[in-house]
Amino acid sequence: MLSLNFGGMYEKMVLNNILVEQITIESTFLKRTVRADVYLPINVPNPENLSLLLINDGQDLPRMPFEEILETLITENIIEPLACVGIYCGPERKMEYGIAGQKDYKGRGAKAPQYTKFVLDELLPFIHKKYAIESFKEKSFAGFSLGGLSALDIVWSHPREFTKVGVFSGSLWWRSAGYKEGYNNSTDRIMHRQIRKGVYHPRLKFFFECGAWDETADRNNNGVIDSIDDTLDLIKELKQKGYSDANIEYLELADGRHDVFTWGKAFPYFLQWGWRK
Repeated sequence: MLSLNFGGMYEKMVLNNILVEQITIESTFLKRTVRADVYLPINVPNPENLSLLLINDGQDLPRMPFEEILETLITENIIEPLACVGIYCGPERKMEYGIAGQKDYKGRGAKAPQYTKFVLDELLPFIHKKYAIESFKEKSFAGFSLGGLSALDIVWSHPREFTKVGVFSGSLWWRSAGYKEGYNNSTDRIMHRQIRKGVYHPRLKFFFECGAWDETADRNNNGVIDSIDDTLDLIKELKQKGYSDANIEYLELADGRHDVFTWGKAFPYFLQWGWRK
């Protein structure tokens, strides 16, 4: 393994089967410098068979450590060639992540439209140009917590661009009214409503992970924590839209919490679900 240190982090790291390096993009839409870590398989004989996975909150990936997860799955020939890009969040994470079509009841997610434009119009063209890859076999998106909500919104809203989404402990509670403002569970969860009003896209596939200890809140007192309730309700919306179990994977970890360790434990399941050979 070759590693060049940069500010306590790696600038470039070469393992047996993947290259890991940091990139920066000056974003016009976000008006800030965006850092990302690129995990690129090496010695891929047919680049046209390479898929791309974007991941929100990329700053958390080294703590898993993600490079070891990906390296193991590729080295053992378990998954297809997969390039991954971990996008670091910015100082206004709660403004840039969210749902582009509507802010939440506190005005959070106000910059989600700009973040979506950054991904589509700046990040993807940058990747194509820097790595001389004209097109990928497919493109997918994943994220944790609020980053998972953001990934789901972007994939759902751009089904011609993406095929799969991974949502880990997703902030699917994202709502248009507060509990003291007449909140209605059936109508005020924004992502649920967006899917309900949306159009069925047959090629989309969805992976959801929840931990039994993601939180303790249980707003309807049914004995199930809200994060699990919100996720299962969203899956119901997808099924009513026309998606079947063949399109949806749900992973619930009995000891899972709202933390990087849990998401690192779940990520190999996601990668094998999406790209197993």
